[in-house]
Amino acid sequence: MQPLIDTPDALASVLPLFAPHARIPIDTEADSLHCYFEKLCLIQISVPGHDLLIDPLAAMDLAPLFAAFEGKELIIHGADYDLRLLRRVGYTGPTSVFDTMIAARLAGITQFSLAALILKYFGETIAKASQKANWALRPLPPQMSDYAVKDTHYLAEIAANLEADLIRLGRTEWFRQSCEKAIAASAITKERDPDEIWRITGSHELRGRSGAVLRALWHWRDQEAQAVDKPAFHILHNEQLLHAAADFDAGKDVGFHHLHGPRKRRFYEAAEQGLALPESEWPFRERTPRPRPTPDFDRKLKDLKTRRDKLAADLQLDPSLIAPKTILENLAANNADIFTRMMPWQRELLGV
Repeated sequence: MQPLIDTPDALASVLPLFAPHARIPIDTEADSLHCYFEKLCLIQISVPGHDLLIDPLAAMDLAPLFAAFEGKELIIHGADYDLRLLRRVGYTGPTSVFDTMIAARLAGITQFSLAALILKYFGETIAKASQKANWALRPLPPQMSDYAVKDTHYLAEIAANLEADLIRLGRTEWFRQSCEKAIAASAITKERDPDEIWRITGSHELRGRSGAVLRALWHWRDQEAQAVDKPAFHILHNEQLLHAAADFDAGKDVGFHHLHGPRKRRFYEAAEQGLALPESEWPFRERTPRPRPTPDFDRKLKDLKTRRDKLAADLQLDPSLIAPKTILENLAANNADIFTRMMPWQRELLGV
């Protein structure tokens, strides 16, 4: 079992290990499946001869750790989520990242999860038992500690293998631009649109008053989840919300065996508020029209898609890496703003 680094002295003692290395493999774990207010629960770092588990929940300042990252390139698999978690606890962000997920995709590897890459390069199967575990648990169970260590133990060698592939394929500049874009994206705070946050998968099937009931029930569930600091699905699953909204609107009896007391009362009150709204206050979603400002839109879109798909086949890449559908539609519509969302290598490949 790997001991947690959970005191300022323990942290200070390991920071000199980073100095000789230009690249630092890092990963994080959070408790989003167990709490409403997600927390950074673990930071994993590996350098030759040492696999470290740092405890962000302990009463210690992480500033010395972040200072030790300065001038280093962080190796991360799927950097966006980890960087967002780290920024919440004071990290201002790296100047350079080697994202092994991006590297694998640009190298044409179709199975690009970390577990798949570990299996590919090292023949080891990573058990998934701890994947959805509660990382806020202390003490950390041995099996979770062992699982966490493996998330960074192989990263440096995976990065070296992928870098060799990218050099051989002549795609290092594509990779550099993609990692820079990932760093920039992680610094942008994603605001929740109050008119959209309640629109769960399947909500488009509920129109009129049933949509108003669903919206009211979603906000009820969100408030209940916040009050007890539990994920929303611990209160009611999305499917249950959808069925409840439709049944309330149809005048049917609605009940869930696990809703009791004040929570059950608030559930019915929310439904009644949705049912009582006048039609003018029912939710309405104005659909964004498909871009079609030019007469030859369809021809341009078809040509762009054909060109992209041929490039993808020749390069053995996922077509969406070159340009997803929304990019192609905006290009066909001559929307100049779309160029700001494309990387230079994508524009050069497509010839736009």
